[in-house]
Amino acid sequence: VQLQASGGGLVQAGDSLRVSCAASGGTFSNWSVGWFRQAPGKEREFVAAISWRGGGTYYANSVKGRFTISRDNAKNTVYLQMDSLNPGDTALYSCAADLHKATPLAIARTNGAVMDYWGKGTQVTVSS
Repeated sequence: VQLQASGGGLVQAGDSLRVSCAASGGTFSNWSVGWFRQAPGKEREFVAAISWRGGGTYYANSVKGRFTISRDNAKNTVYLQMDSLNPGDTALYSCAADLHKATPLAIARTNGAVMDYWGKGTQVTVSS
């Protein structure tokens, strides 16, 4: 199983950005997927998660209403649409997969401890 995040970049406050998580090496449609971020000097933080069927999602309070997670199982890809970005969103964004159909809520509550595979992150930098 391999996960690769992409789409990060440098944007200004108020801008939008979409990052992607491409997966390979297994039955992607059976995996729950989460996005996490880590800023320099800070702990890893849960951002959003989506269930293996795509019908369930969960967001951190800090991004609720601004970020949207979605998936395209035909493309083995999960997306994170980020709107109204602010400097506090600056971090390395990583995706992770759970192969045992964990719920998005469980992924959030454990801050990703249930995840089985992690990909390398993509840097998002928001300037003020």
